[in-house]
Amino acid sequence: MSHSMFSPKGSLFSPGACSGSLFRSLVLLVVFFQAVLNMPSRSHAQEGDVRRVHDPHIIKEAGAYYIFCTGPGIPIRQSPDLLNWKIVGKVFDKLPEWTKQEIPGAVFPWAPDILFFNGKYHLYYSISTFGSNRSCIGLATNATLDPQGKDYKWVDQGKVIESFKTDDWNAIDANPVMDNGNNPWLCFGSFWSGIKMRRLDISTGKTSADDTNLYSLASRPEEPRAIEGAYIFRKGDYYYLFASFDFCCRGVKSDYNIRVGRCKQITGPYVDKSGKPMLDGGGTLVLEGAGRYIGPGHNSILHDGDKDWLVYHFYDGENRGIATLQIRPLTWTEDGWPVPGEPLKNPVLPQENKKYECVQMNDSPYFRISTPGCITRDSPPFFSRIPK
Repeated sequence: MSHSMFSPKGSLFSPGACSGSLFRSLVLLVVFFQAVLNMPSRSHAQEGDVRRVHDPHIIKEAGAYYIFCTGPGIPIRQSPDLLNWKIVGKVFDKLPEWTKQEIPGAVFPWAPDILFFNGKYHLYYSISTFGSNRSCIGLATNATLDPQGKDYKWVDQGKVIESFKTDDWNAIDANPVMDNGNNPWLCFGSFWSGIKMRRLDISTGKTSADDTNLYSLASRPEEPRAIEGAYIFRKGDYYYLFASFDFCCRGVKSDYNIRVGRCKQITGPYVDKSGKPMLDGGGTLVLEGAGRYIGPGHNSILHDGDKDWLVYHFYDGENRGIATLQIRPLTWTEDGWPVPGEPLKNPVLPQENKKYECVQMNDSPYFRISTPGCITRDSPPFFSRIPK
């Protein structure tokens, strides 16, 4: 090989030797590989509109999955397979007027959660400001989740419950849940004295006048008393109370983690696997941060056919700590404790749900026996509709 082939002047790799299109191609190739090296690598299995998803709550209707999360207007995401997600709208074009009067500093709704009962979807959302327990939980309803449906319209029903600075609890992070007697309840709470519960009126979706008790479900006695984002899931003989410990909302410095306890009564007392009461700070670890998956928390659970899925956000340690959606299969040990698997990486076909006939029990709809065209209940408190 000649010396001139590698010299700066006249080299094969200098602009003088690689003139025209060849040089431009080499430059573009270098730029391409630099871009690839600088791109955040795939940090999750979910694709599409999966970033800036905080406090995701999931539900299924007619073969489509929907996620509602914290954000302006309450963004709505839809997926046919749990893998590919797209934004399909939002609940509100602007904050309801009552929220501005009650919480003037509120910017947008937080932590929505949704449940179908009494013929419509009930979406509960929080209005507050960071670090304050002057908070409210509101309610919006809709006959369908399909944005193309003729009956699709979100109607705000106003305030459900509120907390004041003189209270030792905080009315945010609502989780509506149905018990095995088909009675709706609202679980909520953040910091202060922890997770609370009120019974709801099935006809209005608001707090019951027949049971005005404020039930205490979980707490962390020691400061800073960091517990929130509760979610109750019924499986077998137990209600499982999931909650997020420690701190969200700090990007890569977040240390959120998901804990769980269980009880045969929806109002408690919940205990963890070791038998420690959740009111005394108990909670068996379900999922914590690892590697780039920082601070997983504020979960919901989807029961679909014979499978359960754990849905939550994490902060991406390799993408500026952006809150990102992640879904994992959830299995159960022989003694009945949840175990999350690896993040979902392949599309999932919606499973056929059992179909039930509507009959009346205790003056409220109850679902059983196969009849197409009615309402389905796979495993309470999860409901969906069957297309006619």
